[in-house]
Amino acid sequence: MGIVEEKIDELQKKQQKILKMGGDEQVEKQHKLGKLTARERINLFFDRGTFREIDMFVRHRSTDFGLGEKDIPSDGIVTGHGYVNGRPVFAFFQDFTARGGSLGQMHAHKICKIMDLATKAGTPVVGFCDSGGARIQEGVDALYGYGNIFFRNSRASGVIPQISAIMGPCAGGAVYSPAMTDWVFMVKNSSYMYITGPDVVRAVNGEETTHEDLGGAMAHNMKSGCAHFACEDDSDAIENIKALLNYLPSNNLEEPPRLKSTDGPKRLCNNLDTIIPDNSRMAYDMMDVIHSIVDNGEFFEPHKYYAKNIIIGFARLNGRTIGIIANQPQVLAGCLDINASDKASRFIRFCDSFNIPLVSLVDVPGYLPGTDQEWGGVIRHGAKLLWSYSECTVPKLTVITRKCYGGAYIAMSSSHLGADMVFAWPTAEIAVMGAEGAVNIIYRREIKGADNPQEVRKEKMQEYENLLYNPYIAASRGYIDAVIRPCDTRYRLIDALEIMSTKSEVLPPKKHGNIPV
Repeated sequence: MGIVEEKIDELQKKQQKILKMGGDEQVEKQHKLGKLTARERINLFFDRGTFREIDMFVRHRSTDFGLGEKDIPSDGIVTGHGYVNGRPVFAFFQDFTARGGSLGQMHAHKICKIMDLATKAGTPVVGFCDSGGARIQEGVDALYGYGNIFFRNSRASGVIPQISAIMGPCAGGAVYSPAMTDWVFMVKNSSYMYITGPDVVRAVNGEETTHEDLGGAMAHNMKSGCAHFACEDDSDAIENIKALLNYLPSNNLEEPPRLKSTDGPKRLCNNLDTIIPDNSRMAYDMMDVIHSIVDNGEFFEPHKYYAKNIIIGFARLNGRTIGIIANQPQVLAGCLDINASDKASRFIRFCDSFNIPLVSLVDVPGYLPGTDQEWGGVIRHGAKLLWSYSECTVPKLTVITRKCYGGAYIAMSSSHLGADMVFAWPTAEIAVMGAEGAVNIIYRREIKGADNPQEVRKEKMQEYENLLYNPYIAASRGYIDAVIRPCDTRYRLIDALEIMSTKSEVLPPKKHGNIPV
């Protein structure tokens, strides 16, 4: 064997050793936990044969606490690039089989290099998190590594889509990077995120809890809102990430991918003519409206379990990607509150960052009243929604289906916040407030002095409804651009989206605004 052949053979042996990750025993432990290994996740995520690994031979530099004698394959993380459904993507995969996927200086260096390359190339970056946290033996060097990652998360925000997949433990400082990315996927019963674990909680507060209850997938999808998707297993999470990427552009300078639609642009939605109940106090499912309007009824919904009184998600109209924000009358009557405002605001800002037009479906009786809301800062949180719509420069289309009262009318993408086209169904009710509250204020003395207060109140409420519970006063002022039949909603939105596809709007020069966080 010649020298060249020997060197090639040496390379292949080194590669084969690294490809075994933490060894057969550690791989088996990973499988027993219901988790795939980093390299199995790579094979599922990227198109076959397209993954190219970077920094396979990187090694940690620490010699303290006997770490210098420890070999950690690829320093506990696999990084590289490939194609997902034919489009380029950078990604990193923490390897729990190699020293628990713990993060040290070089581990972080590999992540930072991938993020830098993704930002320069204008390509999405996806992080698969499965780590025991900071490598304690490396001390402040590990913290230095986290800081460098956070810095890049901030710099890349709004430039390229950033996605985090939590596929195992993610604790302490490690949780902040996913929180700074655009979308967070978690896996039920095998992933968790928290700042301090159950043992620390028990020691400090005396609270008894478990990993799952404290920071599991459903805890963060239902309660904290820190995660957007709760998936059944690793494979399900990967398929959902790939589905999400199909709706997104690769960077902020591109338009979202447009597909050839197989759903007729002039299709009528006849079921919508009868979807609004005769009794305005009765609920209906806004999801039925969404599925009826969008291409082939396909709707990709993040935050499915959080703040259910508002719906957000991605769909297509005549092949164009759109973002949808919709009140859900079935939950809290569709009222806006703290969590709904946060949920919608962040989604609006994401769509605006990546040139995704917005469609708002409005049925909102107002902001949720109560001391919890007021003391929790509903004013500040509610203002985020006003801010986000106002700041947004992508095409904004609004459809008012029924109730649209007071400040919530303004907040839900009204023409006053820059909506480009506002449509209303004949069932729309646009007013400062509901009839009962308005009558109790306007006719307070008359009702109080009446022999039959209830009858007078009922009569005045009917008068108020007859006068104001319609879209025509707003339309006469030019606040509503058109009153349309519900069945026409799909093709009117498609026409409006087409004509506004060349919209160009530039905000006043400034470093950035001061959003009420």
